[in-house]
Amino acid sequence: MKKIITILILISTIGLMQCSRASKDVYLFSYFTGNGEDGLHLAYSYDGFKWTALNNGQSLLTPAVGNDKLMRDPCILTDTDGTFHMVWTVSWHEKGIGYANSKDLINWSEQKYIPVMEHEPDAKNCWAPEIFYDDLKEQFLIFWATTIPGRFPETDYQSNEGVKGQGNNHRMYYVTTKDFNEFSETKIFYDKGFNVIDATLIKRGDDYIMFLKDETNKPFTPQKNIRTATSTLAEGPYSEASEPITGNYWAEGPSVIKIQDSWFLYIDKYRLREYGLLVSDDFINWVDKSDRLEYPQGMRHGTVFKVSETILQNLISAL
Repeated sequence: MKKIITILILISTIGLMQCSRASKDVYLFSYFTGNGEDGLHLAYSYDGFKWTALNNGQSLLTPAVGNDKLMRDPCILTDTDGTFHMVWTVSWHEKGIGYANSKDLINWSEQKYIPVMEHEPDAKNCWAPEIFYDDLKEQFLIFWATTIPGRFPETDYQSNEGVKGQGNNHRMYYVTTKDFNEFSETKIFYDKGFNVIDATLIKRGDDYIMFLKDETNKPFTPQKNIRTATSTLAEGPYSEASEPITGNYWAEGPSVIKIQDSWFLYIDKYRLREYGLLVSDDFINWVDKSDRLEYPQGMRHGTVFKVSETILQNLISAL
């Protein structure tokens, strides 16, 4: 009888350990390297500080849509049914974005080109698209930055050189969809009178918080920093932008996630060729913890998201 009880206890303990392991949360980071020509890269972390590249740092998915066939700024969102939806920048100068989905981050659907700005003859680009699920309306928002010369003439033609007639002047645009097959008409998402790119959204309580890059450049006073705006609805309208929350460096590509009781904000310090990390408990005071951040070499603008230990182990086994 004692042996039977001992065996049952061992079986129960092993079962609990396996269950705990399978349900353990892991954080993944989708990113690109170089110019995005080789495709999707993934890294994983258990604490948000130390990131390890999957697949020995090699691409997991080769870009196949768009004229330039790039996969820059990959944004991955997990659906309520466990499906991973991904959008990305396909080119520096095209009027659409890339889309694909997967159940395991290994096997992907056929890649799709979504022509979100084809109706605008003068649109120059579609940069850094992101996805957000609006649980109140049960629909997805896809949003990105586009320059349309002459649309906002008071801030036109911004660049490092500030030459009139050249450069960009972005605003954020968006569409909604329930199935990634049919999309709403394109609308303006964020315009507060300045050049803006790289918006990302999170929901905190009943509020929606947008992290964005103030892309203001010459001939105006260059900004190149991360700010926030808020709304009570996912589609907005959003508030005026806050004061910068990043430091005395150029930053872009914000991505935010809650880890335990703190919010982790990852940023691409692209001029320094470094990744950065700010941490906050209250969304007011942001502490720079970049010195604790370990990440794969060459990591560029992407998205942080949470998965189960099972997803990670399946990835490691398959790769």
